[in-house]
Amino acid sequence: MEAHLSTRCRSPKGGRPRINDRAALTGILSVLRTGYTWEYLPRELGCGSGMTCWRRLHEWMQAGVWQSVHEGVLRRLREYDQIMWDRACIDAASVPAPAGGEHTGRNPTDRGKLGCKHHLLVDQRGLPLVAQITGAQVDDSRMLITLVESIPAVKGLSGRARKRPGKLHADRAHASRAHRVWLRRRGMSARIARYGVESRERLGRWRWVVERTLGWLHRFRRLRIRYERRADIHQAFLSLACSLICWKYVERFCQAL
Repeated sequence: MEAHLSTRCRSPKGGRPRINDRAALTGILSVLRTGYTWEYLPRELGCGSGMTCWRRLHEWMQAGVWQSVHEGVLRRLREYDQIMWDRACIDAASVPAPAGGEHTGRNPTDRGKLGCKHHLLVDQRGLPLVAQITGAQVDDSRMLITLVESIPAVKGLSGRARKRPGKLHADRAHASRAHRVWLRRRGMSARIARYGVESRERLGRWRWVVERTLGWLHRFRRLRIRYERRADIHQAFLSLACSLICWKYVERFCQAL
């Protein structure tokens, strides 16, 4: 991660000395995990002020660092052949957004309160491959094509980079003939529940992994309730959380060797 941070950003000329990248990252991770507001970020962490960490988070987001970090961790997993491309699962979960802002809306399942929705696509065992945000009023089905097209081409093994799963599992919210045809044309089998045909229990044995990963994401307290009015800042937190989850798989595999 440090390599991505140091190669993307340079210190400004003049003024106060720039806070070390590691210190700024420590402050950002503390906010993500604990839900601290920026102004109450403990100075004992040695990361400067909360606004310094906020500016660094935004700076790295604009430079595309968080997406590069996520893809870098996925590449590391692919080197060990730890990404299971046979199946992928897609789902979404809503979180409150009391402050409002970009990509928020009235949540029809929460008495019309303002909310934000996290859309997630994972591999067969729950590795987060793509995560994006929309307003809580956005129907899940509108994001299926966007999420599939956003899967990064992951290198790491000999041959071409892989970015297409063999099968895509989704719940009935994504059921439509247009989606099935679109997936079939791109070489993917649609495993989407249809009303009155497939039972919830039969297809749910594969979809539970995406629900588990959404639960892991919402253990990060900054993602459990959205406080950011700016969508890019909240997306940065979401991408960083996905990278941390993937890195746990890297550590677990390395310990097993």
